[in-house]
Amino acid sequence: MPGEYELVTKLTNKHYTIAAAESCTGGLLAAAIVNVSGASAVLNCSFVTYSNEAKERLAGVRHETLSQYGAVSSQTAGEMALGCARAAGADVGLSTTGIAGPDGGTREKPVGLVYIGCAVHERLTVERYMFSGDRFSVRQQTVKAALDLAIRCMEYEE
Repeated sequence: MPGEYELVTKLTNKHYTIAAAESCTGGLLAAAIVNVSGASAVLNCSFVTYSNEAKERLAGVRHETLSQYGAVSSQTAGEMALGCARAAGADVGLSTTGIAGPDGGTREKPVGLVYIGCAVHERLTVERYMFSGDRFSVRQQTVKAALDLAIRCMEYEE
């Protein structure tokens, strides 16, 4: 995945740090970043917030948001991105929440539905994706999209 190299380079050049709050990727996003030499200078921390309780406690998602919109929603992804950045004191917060499958999908929220949030100095962007393939493929596609989103969001600042 070349995206992690570009992300670490951009973070390093801007003297930014990043934090992640991951649900459906379960640590795969942080692992991708850590694959890059120099990641220790930019990756502040990563939370695997698989349960709703962890989303609330670690990533600052409001209980009301989870009750009203669910864990897989743009609202939750946004609060996760903002919350993990605040909790870690990081410049960038990146979040993933979705349904990797093969179970857990509904008509309203099918398998492959993913929301990715990115907050750069509190400026929030959330994008919705529909990925296909098996569970690992959905998770890999989510990581690639998250890395790309973080790179784009940092470019918005330029």
